[in-house]
Amino acid sequence: MNTSTSRADIADWNPEDERFWETTGKRIAYRNLWISVPALLCGFAVWGMWGIITVQMLNLGFPFTKDQLFSLTAIAGLAGATMRIPASFLVRLAGGRNTIFLTTSMLLAPALGTGIALQPEVLDWQQEHGFMLLTDLGDQTMMSAIDADNPPANQGLYLQAVDTLVQWQQASRAGELPPYDEALLRRELGLFPDWYLVQHKGLAVEGKMRETLDNAFDVIVQRNLAAPCVYVHRDFMPRNLMMPRDAAEPRLGVLDFQDAVQGPITYDIASLMRDAFLTWEEDFVLDITIRYWEKARKAGLMDFEDWHSDFGAFYRAVEWMGLQRHLKVAGIFARLTLRDGKPKYLADAPRFIHYIRTTTNRYRELGPLLKVIDEIEGTTPQVGFAYGRM
Repeated sequence: MNTSTSRADIADWNPEDERFWETTGKRIAYRNLWISVPALLCGFAVWGMWGIITVQMLNLGFPFTKDQLFSLTAIAGLAGATMRIPASFLVRLAGGRNTIFLTTSMLLAPALGTGIALQPEVLDWQQEHGFMLLTDLGDQTMMSAIDADNPPANQGLYLQAVDTLVQWQQASRAGELPPYDEALLRRELGLFPDWYLVQHKGLAVEGKMRETLDNAFDVIVQRNLAAPCVYVHRDFMPRNLMMPRDAAEPRLGVLDFQDAVQGPITYDIASLMRDAFLTWEEDFVLDITIRYWEKARKAGLMDFEDWHSDFGAFYRAVEWMGLQRHLKVAGIFARLTLRDGKPKYLADAPRFIHYIRTTTNRYRELGPLLKVIDEIEGTTPQVGFAYGRM
């Protein structure tokens, strides 16, 4: 037994001796294990993480050759092996636990550095035009991840979108974006008669039809202007939402926000659930909209009239906002087809007519508009209140 040892040394180690184990050995062993086991786990995790990230760097937008990527992978192993040489001397100088703590702490540097370095880099930003140039935001939209034949399987995706929407709305500040005012609402509604009815259907919008449309538009504008205002994306739907590369990342990327305005809080949730390219059964629409309402209510975004306590009142406002959007998009899709030569857009017109007819069928003051739509489309009056899949 060496009597000239320091406090960091273990002068006598005999774990087979029961008395020694119970009085001394167990305490020392457990004290070392509680730090060495997590440390080793962390070490292997960082080593494995680097190997996984390296092979994905080309997809992340880094211009490395394959030889350089192999070198990066090898450097991690070489660095770890090389650092074991000084680490072996540190054990004698500083003690085992201190050495393990130090070397494990050093692993945080590449881990944190990777998290910082691999974020999309903002290469250029023109605030006045709303342009942002990023290194990369991924290559998978939410739309491509959706299983259209199995609505419940998509709940998680839509709740991610809802969380992103609530965060976007919470960031709202008055005066930062152009207002979604009466002039803009009416200009958008005007696309329906100008392009869908006149240009696409070849109708003369005059007389009784003109009067019916004007009266309906007046009510739609009045209802929607009454809603509280937040930031409005105006195309918040799965095609404009990007899936994160990291499955643990809850946030979605958001594209196509150059037309954002300050307007009715009901717009973007209507845009998300009454999709331009995808139709859901109403039970799924209600499920996600209710979950959005609950999250927005907790965030203080539903403090308007009785919306905080009455989902029905809020949902009716969403339907009125959705009606405005559907009329607008029907006109836009007709314009894209007839003026811009993109026929695939007008192929989705039946979806919007379905949305329009269903909403107008629910509200007595919209009955005349429903009658006009039925006459134009040659459809019969709807019975019941369910949306149904197209």
